[in-house]
Amino acid sequence: MTVRHFLDLWKIDGADLRAILDEAHRRKAARAGWPTGRVDADAPLKDRVLAMVFEKNSTRTRFSFDAAIRQLGGSSIIANAGDMQLGRGEPIEDTARVLSRMVDAIMIRANRHDDVERLAQAATVPVVNGLTDKSHPCQIIADLLTIEERRGPVRGMTLAWVGDGNNVCASLIHASGRLGFRLRIACPADYHPDLMDLARSGDGDVSVTQDAALAVAGADAVFTDTWVSMGDTDHDARLAAFEPFCVDEELMARAAKDALFLHCLPAHRGEEVTDAVIDGPQSVVFDEAENRLHAQKAVLVWCFNGI
Repeated sequence: MTVRHFLDLWKIDGADLRAILDEAHRRKAARAGWPTGRVDADAPLKDRVLAMVFEKNSTRTRFSFDAAIRQLGGSSIIANAGDMQLGRGEPIEDTARVLSRMVDAIMIRANRHDDVERLAQAATVPVVNGLTDKSHPCQIIADLLTIEERRGPVRGMTLAWVGDGNNVCASLIHASGRLGFRLRIACPADYHPDLMDLARSGDGDVSVTQDAALAVAGADAVFTDTWVSMGDTDHDARLAAFEPFCVDEELMARAAKDALFLHCLPAHRGEEVTDAVIDGPQSVVFDEAENRLHAQKAVLVWCFNGI
């Protein structure tokens, strides 16, 4: 049987992405009122072990994947790359071959996307991209789950991204064509999304502008992210370039009346978003953070051909 890796949304067909979202909805609803530590009734990953490898700091990814595998009936082994031989120069292919003999799946939060691709090529167990410099597919599953809880199926909606054309933006682009939503991106010219990512939207309706008000007009949801990410070295230049792209009350007022505000967190309040917006009635950022758990569960079940 072919090993199912979860590396990039553009590599997964729309039917599978729809099935993952539906599974996340179903599993979340089935646990309503349960304590966090109780195992799901079907325990689909009973006795499975998930290796979690971190090259980058993490809160939501670390806790959500650990809780996810436990609720599915399995367990986890967590390691920072610096504590492994990987951090001392062991080829990532060798790490993949070793871990494949000791665990049932590998989640990695990595610096370089190419390293995750190489890990998956050498592994004989599923590999999940917990974040790289190029994409953040697990985040987008959680984001779309959050929107659908409030507004129903995302197909046909108009979503707006304001700010850096970064890894999270890339995965949102990848999902657009496969799940049938329009995506309007506003960013400075020097920080636009990668042209290859725009091509990977397939038949998605994606547009890019330097006018935040134009992108947000009438949108069903507005996304943003930090202007300076881990690894960026041009801090001052970024702050200057992105200043007109702050999501404040005036900008949110241009979206649909019931538009949602999303941010993958952590947020730099007063930079990419104001307190009034992130703490306001349209914000769903903490539902979004919680939904990382339910999204991760659905992704893991899919990797083991449970969907």
